[in-house]
Amino acid sequence: MSARPLLPWRIVLASASPRRRQLLEGLELPLRVVPLDVDETPAPGMPVHQVAEHLAVRKARAYTTPLADDEVLVTADTTVLLDDPSGAGTSLLLNKPEDDADARRMLALLSGRTHRVVTGVCLRTLGGTVRFSDEARVTFRTLEPEEIAYYVERHHPLDKAGAYGVQDWIGYTAVARIEGSFYTVMGLPMHRVYLALRALSTPRP
Repeated sequence: MSARPLLPWRIVLASASPRRRQLLEGLELPLRVVPLDVDETPAPGMPVHQVAEHLAVRKARAYTTPLADDEVLVTADTTVLLDDPSGAGTSLLLNKPEDDADARRMLALLSGRTHRVVTGVCLRTLGGTVRFSDEARVTFRTLEPEEIAYYVERHHPLDKAGAYGVQDWIGYTAVARIEGSFYTVMGLPMHRVYLALRALSTPRP
């Protein structure tokens, strides 16, 4: 006889990301995935560290199908922020690259430097909405131009913030250090998601 899930929720993931699906499957809760296409252009003038959470909320609002009492809608967005090396206190937002050339440009910027990865999350139930973000710092070793070209040509990271996925070749070979959650860098801070699910009001039977 198998044990019942620890939490009473069924998750609806509004995302086309196979990585987020993989991570949420690890919670061992019922999961339904609904791909969602939302404009990810940040609002003009918005501080870059707020963009990921803002877009996660925008995605949650774009999902209009009614939720059941025991369903939790999960939406998320991940951004990569690179601090200005001049020390001016500003950060460059690296979202999804437009093409292969843009991906190579982003990886060249990240090479040999430390950047921040911010993943924003929104959980919505019939009882309300919870939103939060989590940040990790990632340090890349110096990348050779041929390594950047190989990665972009072989892995086509056009659907990834900062033009890389920490769970694939570039993560194995280039990431020297991570301060914070690996899963935040991968696209969903699972420790925060689990605690947020635990804190939700119990659904009506």
